Amino acid sequence: MSKIKDLPSAENPEELTDLKVTDPKTWAAGIPAVVAAMDDVLKEAGPVRGMEALYHMNKKGGFDCSSCAWPDPDDDRSPIAEYCENGAKALAEEATTKKLTGEFFAQNTVADLAKLNDYEIGKKGRIAEPVYLPKGGTHYQPISWDDAFKKIAQHLNGLDSPNEAAFYTSGRTSNEASFTYQLFVREFGTNNMPDCSNMCHESTSVALAEMIGIGKGTVTLNDFYETDVIIIMGQNPGTNHPRMLTALEKAKDNGSKIIAINPLMEAGLMGFRNPQQVKGVLGITTQLADVYLQIKINGDMAALMAIEKLLYDEEVKAPGTVFDQEFIKYNTIGYTDLLHHVQQHDVKALALAAGVPIRQLREAADLLKNKKRIIICWAMGITQHQNGVATIKEILNLTLLKGAIGKPGAGLCPVRGHSNVQGNRTMMIWDKPKPEQLDALKKFYGFEPPREHGYDVVESITAMNEGKLKVFFAMGGNFLSATPDTTYTAEGMRKMKLTVNVSTKLNRGHLVHGEESLILPTLARSDKDIVGGEEQFISCENSMGVMQMSKGILDPVSDRLLNENTIVCRLAKATLGERSVIDWDKFEKSYDAIRDDIEKVIPGFDDYNKRVRKPGGFYLPNAPRIGKFKTEKYGDKVAFTINQLPNHQLADGEYMMTTIRSHDQFNTTIYGMEDRYRGIHNERRVIFMNRKDIREAGFKEGELVDLYNTHGDKERVARLFIVVPYNIPEKNTATYYPETNVLVPIDSVAKQSNTPTSKLVFIKIKKHQPKVN
Repeated sequence: MSKIKDLPSAENPEELTDLKVTDPKTWAAGIPAVVAAMDDVLKEAGPVRGMEALYHMNKKGGFDCSSCAWPDPDDDRSPIAEYCENGAKALAEEATTKKLTGEFFAQNTVADLAKLNDYEIGKKGRIAEPVYLPKGGTHYQPISWDDAFKKIAQHLNGLDSPNEAAFYTSGRTSNEASFTYQLFVREFGTNNMPDCSNMCHESTSVALAEMIGIGKGTVTLNDFYETDVIIIMGQNPGTNHPRMLTALEKAKDNGSKIIAINPLMEAGLMGFRNPQQVKGVLGITTQLADVYLQIKINGDMAALMAIEKLLYDEEVKAPGTVFDQEFIKYNTIGYTDLLHHVQQHDVKALALAAGVPIRQLREAADLLKNKKRIIICWAMGITQHQNGVATIKEILNLTLLKGAIGKPGAGLCPVRGHSNVQGNRTMMIWDKPKPEQLDALKKFYGFEPPREHGYDVVESITAMNEGKLKVFFAMGGNFLSATPDTTYTAEGMRKMKLTVNVSTKLNRGHLVHGEESLILPTLARSDKDIVGGEEQFISCENSMGVMQMSKGILDPVSDRLLNENTIVCRLAKATLGERSVIDWDKFEKSYDAIRDDIEKVIPGFDDYNKRVRKPGGFYLPNAPRIGKFKTEKYGDKVAFTINQLPNHQLADGEYMMTTIRSHDQFNTTIYGMEDRYRGIHNERRVIFMNRKDIREAGFKEGELVDLYNTHGDKERVARLFIVVPYNIPEKNTATYYPETNVLVPIDSVAKQSNTPTSKLVFIKIKKHQPKVN
């Protein structure tokens, strides 16, 4: 058995801070959220710069928050604040006045910086100029933009094949930069375009594109105000999408019921204190979940099947009153086969598999029985499982049985985790482009784009380690910390001839690098983007398919920053030279010119430049939203599917682990060491365990343990975690990522989507043993 050492990791107990544990909260937001948000903004940006930015964030004519993709209200945006605590913290990170110049890098070796934790690295400040790490070098050093582009072009043009390069994209990249980026990559000659969607909602894109003809959700924000029941699965809105709480509160005020399905009792699913309302300021809580199904990890499928069986039994008693027979008749196929499958269900066995009492499942079914305006929301707790695609198809089964799609107040709501991650895919950032998309590029621009599929995230990491990739270029993000099997990924990165990161701030991905490395600093969303002496705007797509403008208002911290699109255009000119058929100068000078081309190449963008300038933007076409379906497999019908229940067998001493965010982070960006909703303070290296499991394993509260995964005959170890008793099902555990991404096997992925299974990792837990040198 080969061993894979932990990276990065605390190695000594002394490196752990003083953990303080308090009782978990039963409500989210309130005045503490305001205080925490203001504290970060004022410390990083100061009162004038910080408050000016907060005022314009998510406002019409302002700039789009760079954190989550929750939509802005179409009409009734708050006159006080249209942002949440975590949005304010994200702004503080990019609006900071701290900056890293060549002097900083001269004073700090890469090795010394790598010893810092992710929180300490991120708090250093904005990168103020392009820097280069030569082969064998110990320090990054300043480099001119021209020399940086020449260096990248030299490496790219020296490859034996364009497929020896991979071009990653983070969700923060604008529509305009995403379009020119994919255009450059395809003219260069490859579809190796892994993106952050591969690690989050790829399962959603695969399942929905196959079943309803579009890989996106079908609801609008206004549907939340008209619905009867909202089901929230595998999602924690209080931490991951806090502005969603306002929509849930409004839904409750309008009479809606909420069913929460989650292995952890999360504050943001139980209650909300709206800090913009008097009752919230006074500490009055709006109850959210009416029924809370605390399932086992990956018990979602079993819970859904149990609810369907209970609804079926009621339909048999009163035909046509529970299932929407008219909708089923005219819009679906496979209903008879599904009924035969449902008839075989044993509710008692399904309740056991889900880890939920039958009584609670019946309460959920009773809420749904006479309702047809139903919205089902989900996020990573659904998608990052081996059966992620199948579970989403089961969500669709329930939706179809109730006829809860294509009407006001009803539909599917996959909640995207990163602002404009959905827009990236719309702009054709995809390793598996459709033939018609490539045909459109060929017809309009006149070059033949590559037809073979490229590498996604998991495939890129494997290709790095197998020597099939030589150059890795990242447009934003923190690839190393976001990906699975951290040490294996690091080993692959170190085999690269060149790694390039377009970034706003320092992250660990800059410190685990190829033989040569470049960091190219770019503008943030809140920064003024001035091209040709004129202030520009970009556009982004939110979770519900709204395209809207985003215009930064802050003076950048340095005059040596370039916007993402300029970086792409100048790189394209340096790399492709006269063999390019694209007018990159035109694109570099004008976002409008890019949007004009998008309109001609991608369906749904008629009058793009005109409509995006309207306050609030415009909705992209979404046929299922209005009850129209068109799929390659099923034509104008939607198919019911027969899905198999997962069967997880634990070995002796084995546990299921799910990775989660703390409340003080967004994706891999760590804002602080607090997770006040779960009662964790001053520390991140904790493992939440059931009290019975702690006792039976011979552990004690506060004890130090090491975590092991042996998937694929490899030993992966994450050391020095503190045992914390928590309300979590037996044999289930939870830890924060990215600290435990090292335990997520590279080849444990969701079927069809190839998404890493970060929400279910099989581990063993041992008392900490100091490393022997």
